[in-house]
Amino acid sequence: MHASWSRRKFLAAAASAVLVAPRLARAAVSESYGGFNLGLQSYSLRQFPVDEMLAEVNKLGLGGVELFNAHFPLQSSDADIEAMKKKTEALGIQMLGHGVNPFTADHEANRRWFEFAKKSGIKNLSADPTEDAFDSLDKLCEEYQIRIAIHNHGPGARYDKVADTLNVIRDRHPLIGACADLGHYIRSAEDPVRAIHLFKGRLYGIHLKDFAAQKAKTEGVIIGQGHLDVVSVFKALKAVEFPTDGCFVLEYEENPKAPLDDIRQCLAVAREAAAQAAS
Repeated sequence: MHASWSRRKFLAAAASAVLVAPRLARAAVSESYGGFNLGLQSYSLRQFPVDEMLAEVNKLGLGGVELFNAHFPLQSSDADIEAMKKKTEALGIQMLGHGVNPFTADHEANRRWFEFAKKSGIKNLSADPTEDAFDSLDKLCEEYQIRIAIHNHGPGARYDKVADTLNVIRDRHPLIGACADLGHYIRSAEDPVRAIHLFKGRLYGIHLKDFAAQKAKTEGVIIGQGHLDVVSVFKALKAVEFPTDGCFVLEYEENPKAPLDDIRQCLAVAREAAAQAAS
């Protein structure tokens, strides 16, 4: 009897440890990045198969990922979704978001994205909605309690300037907000730190990214080496009370076949900036 009870206690403790370990890992990430669970946009590792991508995110010491559709397709079966949840949970990686995804006036097509996010446990969908999509999105955000974060994609895109996003979210459901791609705001000759402040209360995603010049055609650089004031970014995120379950990810688009050294440099800059912002 005693041996059986001891074995049950051991198994219960082991199961508890499996659940606690990922939370401890995420807490360590949060401490390293100013209280934020910084993740990676999986597009940064777009040349990597999904399992290898997740393994690298884990090796980088990150606690979250925003998945783009090639790594985690909308068409995934329920079994595929459960498999992805198990893989990420085993590595202590949260699925912080998914995108950037298209939304139109087609309500049932939009619903498929929300159903996919619900099954996956994803709270944030970064989005590029057409002008006629918002009546549908109002209803779906209310029904599913999942956020839509409108992503800016620089000069020539539907959402170029900060005002473009502010204008469309102003009278919409409060779960419709912004995914501020800080690098693309640099390309659009906007101040990315000011953008963070302007989106206060409706900022649900951040793509941490830097570019060499404030013009449409330029190259991506290690964060802090271009026009991005990384310390001020962390201060601004604190000031606007960026949600703890928001989608804050590094996105590095350069050198797609071998980006890991550059990504490590970006993360080192982010850690130092977070420490300076807190001092």
